[in-house]
Amino acid sequence: MAKVLIVEDEKTLSDAYSMILEQAGHEIRVAHDGTEAITATEAEEPELILLDLRMPNMNGVEFLRTYDLKNKHPDVRVIVFSNYDMQDEIDEAYNLGADRYVLKAWASPKELLQLVDNALTHPKE
Repeated sequence: MAKVLIVEDEKTLSDAYSMILEQAGHEIRVAHDGTEAITATEAEEPELILLDLRMPNMNGVEFLRTYDLKNKHPDVRVIVFSNYDMQDEIDEAYNLGADRYVLKAWASPKELLQLVDNALTHPKE
């Protein structure tokens, strides 16, 4: 299975995502803001990043800009999660290399697994 980095400042959500994905056989790392995510990706590059947009210290867009996904890590998949429908931030995330945007409230455990499986099995465009 895949190495997945969950970048989520809400502990309840990061714990839930971790449990669901670990039960499916994925290797999980968790970061609670963009700064921790940079450290985690430097230690071991994930295959997939589940990224919250709104976080303290370094938000999701700042993380994507710093991580330089498009240029330095083009094979890493990124699914952006947020409770906010902020079109400017979503557009910027896509421009910085994110593959998909999902409202957090949308993702049931089954849908989360489908989303992750689709991201990992389909070629990056």
